[in-house]
Amino acid sequence: MLYSEKVMDHFMHPRNVGVIENADGVGEVGNAKCGDIMRIYLKIDNDIISDVKFETFGCGSAIASSSMSTEMIKGKPLSDALALTNKAVTEALDGLPAHKIHCSVLAEGAIKAAIKDYYDKNGIEYDHNVFKDVEHEHSEE
Repeated sequence: MLYSEKVMDHFMHPRNVGVIENADGVGEVGNAKCGDIMRIYLKIDNDIISDVKFETFGCGSAIASSSMSTEMIKGKPLSDALALTNKAVTEALDGLPAHKIHCSVLAEGAIKAAIKDYYDKNGIEYDHNVFKDVEHEHSEE
């Protein structure tokens, strides 16, 4: 089977789909090659992600990655969300086909972009290296 049951489940029944009006942070990333676009909305209370929604225009893997990643950061501190790697998302989905790994990278990038947006809007100091290059980050287990 090409896709795991978890990928299919999150594709067929995605969690946290939608828009948060007046979100505290919004991140949008796209992959020009495959045409996937992912937008993540965050509601943040005392550094905790109290709500998260996403809109994804893309393939099943992109939708599943968005859905799973939002589930993984909901109710968590921003530090946890920033530490979320595409590898962790892929593992939570029981794997993605090699040519679809970029979908989990998009999810990681969209979350980081939304947190950066929140920091920027609120004038919160942050380490720019964390956001410098989402594509080539080293993941620490």
